[in-house]
Amino acid sequence: MYPVQYTAEYVERRSRLSTFFRPLLAIPAALLTMVYGLAASFAVIAAWVAIVFTGRYPEGIYDFVAGYLRNATRLNAYSYLVTDRYPPFNGASDDSYPVQIEIGPPKASYDRLKTLFRLVLIIPVAVIAWVLGMLLAVASFCAWFVIVITGKQPKGLQDMLDLALRYVTRASAYYLLLTETWPPFADPAPQIDGGVPPPAITP
Repeated sequence: MYPVQYTAEYVERRSRLSTFFRPLLAIPAALLTMVYGLAASFAVIAAWVAIVFTGRYPEGIYDFVAGYLRNATRLNAYSYLVTDRYPPFNGASDDSYPVQIEIGPPKASYDRLKTLFRLVLIIPVAVIAWVLGMLLAVASFCAWFVIVITGKQPKGLQDMLDLALRYVTRASAYYLLLTETWPPFADPAPQIDGGVPPPAITP
């Protein structure tokens, strides 16, 4: 199983008023995330140095960066209309929130070379994340109109949003050194009746 898991609860009925004013309502959470992200960027630099020299990701820094990823993903989920629930102002795990980001513990050791050359290795992931980020924006734009008019979120649009945000979240985990494995588009399907599940598609 990939070390970063994203799941989102689907709710068909949505608030038209909250959706209409979503760009404004998201501003306070966005400002907090910007500050959080600035601190996380320095933490990632420290983690990069630590991994390159010791092969380990300091647990305290890892937990801080993982918290930032949870915070940023919840903000994205709210901003892009995956959920109507306002994101909590922290990076702690919250089982009550409809968008869950499960991040595994730090590995006992990390590949120093993969970390040293992460800025090169990240290029294919960044390209795919950019494309899916565009899909996320387009699907959210369409969802905004549909929800404001009908008060409902179509399942098809929700699935598109989830697909894009799942990959973007995992790509962010790769950027932040939380994982050293390229993110898959989807997880392998569970085995049924003794069959062999298809492999996950990876770049």
